[in-house]
Amino acid sequence: MRLFKGSRQLHVWLVTLMLTLSALSVMGCTSEKESNSTEVFAPKQGDLTLVVGAYSVAKDAVEEILPLFAAKWKADTGQTLVFQQSYEASGTQARAIAGGFEADVTLLAMEGDIEKLVKAGLVLPNWKERGEGGMVTRSVVALGTREGNPKGIHDFDDLAKPGVKVLYPNPKTSGGAQWDINAIYGAGLKRSEELKGAKDPAIAKAFLESVHANVESLDKSGRASMAAFEYGVGDVIVTYENELLARIAKGVKYEVIIPKNTILIENPAAVVDKYVDARGTREASEALVNYLVTPEAQKVFAKHGFRPVDKQVYAENESRYPVPAGLFDINYLGGWDEVRSTLYSNRGIWYQVLAGI
Repeated sequence: MRLFKGSRQLHVWLVTLMLTLSALSVMGCTSEKESNSTEVFAPKQGDLTLVVGAYSVAKDAVEEILPLFAAKWKADTGQTLVFQQSYEASGTQARAIAGGFEADVTLLAMEGDIEKLVKAGLVLPNWKERGEGGMVTRSVVALGTREGNPKGIHDFDDLAKPGVKVLYPNPKTSGGAQWDINAIYGAGLKRSEELKGAKDPAIAKAFLESVHANVESLDKSGRASMAAFEYGVGDVIVTYENELLARIAKGVKYEVIIPKNTILIENPAAVVDKYVDARGTREASEALVNYLVTPEAQKVFAKHGFRPVDKQVYAENESRYPVPAGLFDINYLGGWDEVRSTLYSNRGIWYQVLAGI
């Protein structure tokens, strides 16, 4: 009988322990979810949730801007905004939105990714009427080396030297990678003009091939390449100027090189019209995109190394942004339609470079 009673007590004790551990586990999971900025719980009565899908490089700036916008919206309307945020490589993010991720507002790395959403019937063709021609930030393609620039990198030409290990991400998933490759290919076209007096795609392709031969890996996104570089992979990274400036501001030791011939990066934002109409979030979504080009938001972008589109904020930070002699924009390459066809189609120059043909 004592044995039965003792077993029963042991059984009760074990059940109590299991229930306690289960409760602690639930509490731990709840705490973990609440600390994750991408998780959104049911908002209070009368609140409004905005879903923001952005490219990975914009993450730090956007996370700082959203609370500022929420405070302004609260003062203007009395509503408390809650944000659901997603950060991915630009091409990956665009495909997710096209595939059903119901973002109200999107910030992507390049115009071409917004145009994919236009073609999918999600964004209206007049999206460029907001922002500065649809753009909310600018940058340039730059080179980052380790402290002291041990490999003596001064321009794109140096990336093709024997023994130099280069990093940039995969253009299939990363808008930043397309900017990187556009910059290198465009620098090759500039070189052909200096040599022959006219653009020669064959020279530009050969130049891109010579650089790509030294690439260590093709990461999913610009942020992933940056993480790999800081882990110790490679000698030089091709990336956005703002990424390097932001990391330097956090104490990471980089040398920043702006090539003589490089491309002006322009980053767009847009309201995803189909989803905002379905979710009833148009007014707040349009207000957010408009807010991104206000001086208040532009100062945050500048803090994180972007070149502001607001003229006054740019002027306040102009000394931080050298303008290289051969700076060109996407129109030098014929515009995005031409670039997609020439460089990134199934038989385009980039894929010929990858295939070695």
